[in-house]
This record gives sequence, structure tokens and C-alpha cells, in this order.
Amino acid sequence: MSKQWYFDDFVPGQEIELGRRTVTEDEIIAFATQFDPQPFHIDKEAAAKSIYGGVIASGWHTCSMMMRIVVDGMRCEEASMGSPGLDGVRWLLPVRAGDTLSVRYVTKEVKASTSKPDRGVVFTTWIATNQRGETVCTIDGMAMFRKRPEGAAD
Repeated sequence: MSKQWYFDDFVPGQEIELGRRTVTEDEIIAFATQFDPQPFHIDKEAAAKSIYGGVIASGWHTCSMMMRIVVDGMRCEEASMGSPGLDGVRWLLPVRAGDTLSVRYVTKEVKASTSKPDRGVVFTTWIATNQRGETVCTIDGMAMFRKRPEGAAD
């Protein structure tokens, strides 16, 4: 069983490798058909004629896959309190069918709440790379976590 993460476990500079996921063309098209129906996401013929030369994942699909990798890769169900938002998202390279995404969770800053002593905010950068080690997407954001309760194991 993996570690349960609490606010107290995060330190600036920490990097956590979270896992990987391979994307298929069917899921790229299904996601985009519902949420981002631009031709280069949903139409193979139109995508082949686009600047991308083929179907690519929506950036929002890439972010959603990254979120899934984060949730699956970190045990924080007892401590996660959601997020007050993102400071930035960058889609640096297209994600294509057959690509395997890996996500690294980098802690930039931790800030204990002064008004609510049971929690704090962790400022992070998520970095998604493909199977060639190329960075395809970064997300700068923050997450709220509970502090470790008294008596909880490290």
C-alpha cells in the first residue's frame, strides 16, 4: 500500500514520479467529440491535412489524463481538500494516439493556513512527458491538504 499524503509531507523542491498512461485514438476522438470538437481532434481526414498531420488530443484531454495520473499516483483521499485554482497551463507538444504520458509532481512552495490551522496550500508544477522524454504539458497550480492528524502514521 502506498503512502497517505498530508500537507506535512510536502517540501519545496520535492519531485514525485506518479505513473504513466497510454492514450488511444478512440479515446482522443471520444473526448474531443464531447468536449472540444475541433477537426484536428475528431476527423482523421481533416487532421491529416492540418498543421499537426494527424489526430491529436485536446489540451483539455491531456490535462484530464494528467489529473487521473495524479489521483491514481498519490494516496491523499484523507487529506485532499481540492484546489483553489491554476496559475497556468501550457500545451507544449501535441499528444497523439500511442503516446505514453508520465507525470512528475514538483512541489514549489508550501504555505500553512494562518486562519485554519488544520490545513495548508501546496503550490506545484505538474510536468507531463511522453515516451521520448519530451515535455508535452505543464500545469502550475495549488492544492489544499489537511495536516496530519495527531496519531496518524507518517
